[in-house]
Amino acid sequence: MRNRLSFFFMNPIEKWKTRRRFPYKFLIQIIKIILVTVQLSLFAHTRYSHVNYTWGNRITFSHLFLKDWDAAREIVSYPPALGPYAIYNTDSFYSTINYAIVGYANIENAIGSYSFMSEDNKIVYPMLCIVHYKEGKIFGYNESYAFDGEVKQECLNITITDDMKTKGFSIKDYLKNNNMTLNFSSLLKVKLKFSLKTVNFRAAGKFSPPDCYKFEIEITLNNEDMDGQVLVGLDVNPFRLNCKGDIEYITDNKMESFLRSLLNYFVIITCTISMILCCRAIFRAQLLKYETVKYFEDMLKSTLSYSGRWAFWNLWYIMIIINDILIICGSTIKERIEKKQFIGDQWNLCSVLLGTGNLLVWFGVLRYLTFFKTYNGVILTLRQAFPNTSRFLLCAMLLYAGFIFCGWLVLGPYHMKFRSLASTSECLFSLINGDDMYATFTIMATKSTLLWWFSRLYLYSFISLFIYVIINLFLSVIIDSYETIKNHSRDDIPKSDLEIFITEGTFPTSTFDITEETDNWAHISFTQAVKSIFCSFCIKLENFGKWLFNELNRNIINYLK
Repeated sequence: MRNRLSFFFMNPIEKWKTRRRFPYKFLIQIIKIILVTVQLSLFAHTRYSHVNYTWGNRITFSHLFLKDWDAAREIVSYPPALGPYAIYNTDSFYSTINYAIVGYANIENAIGSYSFMSEDNKIVYPMLCIVHYKEGKIFGYNESYAFDGEVKQECLNITITDDMKTKGFSIKDYLKNNNMTLNFSSLLKVKLKFSLKTVNFRAAGKFSPPDCYKFEIEITLNNEDMDGQVLVGLDVNPFRLNCKGDIEYITDNKMESFLRSLLNYFVIITCTISMILCCRAIFRAQLLKYETVKYFEDMLKSTLSYSGRWAFWNLWYIMIIINDILIICGSTIKERIEKKQFIGDQWNLCSVLLGTGNLLVWFGVLRYLTFFKTYNGVILTLRQAFPNTSRFLLCAMLLYAGFIFCGWLVLGPYHMKFRSLASTSECLFSLINGDDMYATFTIMATKSTLLWWFSRLYLYSFISLFIYVIINLFLSVIIDSYETIKNHSRDDIPKSDLEIFITEGTFPTSTFDITEETDNWAHISFTQAVKSIFCSFCIKLENFGKWLFNELNRNIINYLK
């Protein structure tokens, strides 16, 4: 039993020295990390082109369909260089809709090769939807109103004629002719919807043919706040379509397309083999655990501790299984995207799966560095510090949550960084790391002296508490664990009962029978293991039933007395 347990807990290097056992799982992981990294690099380049193309079209549509659009709004900066894109009077409201409809009708004048959704390229009428309260009238002169809170939505298609392209269009007259009116006192939102198709030649090359896209465009005039400011926004949803063009030139590049698919299949096969090997190792470990528990109970007349039982769970293998599943799913979606089998936008899901899987694959390399004492310091330090840091972080998170809710409530209406719970948390986390402190102090815009002084007290106390106290205490916990690992040898670390059993009286390495079939250390069958687990559960259930019966009997007797 000691020899089997000793061999089980050996690392691949020790197993190679003892039995010349070849580390198949290690070789699979090396092959996998190379293939997955190459696959991710190729996909990242393609995805960047896709996202950049979609963003470029969104900017184009903003210039074509939004009146007085300023190019400064296309630059993502903080704080924003311009205020919100909004309108403030009825003439601007109607002219904004008119400009978008006329721009859609004259889409053939755009530099981009955009077409209407119909197969013969005839114009498809856009849809205008008006969302409003059922009744809403305000009589401000005598502080009275008539209001019905039921929300209604009315939609109609905008008929576009040839005269409209040259003479213009009036949405106000069009609504009047269709017996519809806009009551701004009850208006919540106006949405203008239409779609366009195009072909992207930029994606064409040795590895892929041109892509065909449908862009669903929605222009929203938002009046939900009813503060006299109607926010204007444009949203674009891209969908990839099946192309019908002449792509005969691709025949010269079938080898490149085949190699790209072959890489995806190799990744799937490698990850499948890796997952099977890790699942088999975990299964065998559980069989050995139940045999060890039975040995402790029958031979040593003791119970194996929870730390000893936990030692049979290899978290590295579990992490490898998770990243294998993520990469297999991501590679499958990637292959279908490249084969044009997905009608829609699956790039984000595929990138999340492949990116997370690749992240865990690189984390898994740390396992093999732990076999060398020189590189094992990080893992041992994290393992030693994990219990203390977890308790410390729990206490720190309670303080952090209190500051989040307080800042969101008090400073949110006046400070752009505290407008929501998410932005408040991001702002406070940035302050902990010393980012943009002065701007956070100066952005506070309020004439209230009370709130101004409160904001200073709030920010000074948070920064002082978390930077000067909590972060330093957190670092001291990590440093203390590192010093413990550095100054103490492996023998000084407290051992579990399983480690004591293995080390005390273990036969020397030279006495190992190299020809012994130690792979068959699990002498109990799977049926016996399941039976042992089930019997143990039945015994515990029977004991619980006896205890419950005695408690009920005692309570009934006391009640009768």
